[in-house]
Amino acid sequence: MNAVGRPGGVTFIAVLTWISGFLDAIGGTILLFQTSVAATVEQFGGASQLIASAIISILIGVVVIAVAGGLLRGSSGARMFITILQVLSIASSIFLAIAYPAGAIGEYFSVVISVIVLAFLWSGRANAFFRD
Repeated sequence: MNAVGRPGGVTFIAVLTWISGFLDAIGGTILLFQTSVAATVEQFGGASQLIASAIISILIGVVVIAVAGGLLRGSSGARMFITILQVLSIASSIFLAIAYPAGAIGEYFSVVISVIVLAFLWSGRANAFFRD
């Protein structure tokens, strides 16, 4: 157990992390339903690339949701894992926003939330909490 009490920012981070994971999973799911839209398939260079992008987005989202609870417990491993996944989420969302502009608004929200999560996750108070 951490000697430093959990800062409100860490709780906020966990909630934002869950939201980010949820948006990634939902965005990927919506993208899967676009396999019958010829223009979307063409934008991705084929159905297999579209499906792969959708599945990667869903998997990132599900894993982020699953690991977010470790943040509340002060797990340094969870913090590092979430950091890596948030960076991957940002990259995936930017790719999806460029590849599928019609669905870009959800991806932009996902990027903003991921950036906020990273900023809070590595703040001074959070560092003290995760260090103990």
